[in-house]
Amino acid sequence: MSVRQGAAASEKRVHPRAAIELVVSCERRGAPAIAGTARDIGLGGIFVESSESLAFGTEVVIVTHFGGTGPVVRLPGVVRWAKSNGFGVQFGLLGARETHLISLLFKR
Repeated sequence: MSVRQGAAASEKRVHPRAAIELVVSCERRGAPAIAGTARDIGLGGIFVESSESLAFGTEVVIVTHFGGTGPVVRLPGVVRWAKSNGFGVQFGLLGARETHLISLLFKR
């Protein structure tokens, strides 16, 4: 996993994002999981690059291992936008462990 910080000056997000490269699985009810690569993450959400798209409002759980070998992390959220190469997910309620792990990405 590689991490680098950065955001455009015109960024309107409440939480900053860290650029990452992290393999993820996007689980959804009643349908197969979608494989993708997370390209940025913050406490508010994540961008998943994928050849498959998800509709606005789709509930998902992003499943991954930070650092590749750590514990499984499950991040619930809702798709808020999509484009040809992926989709943005706004996180739902995150636990203390998940919040801490995401926060650590900004200290690298």
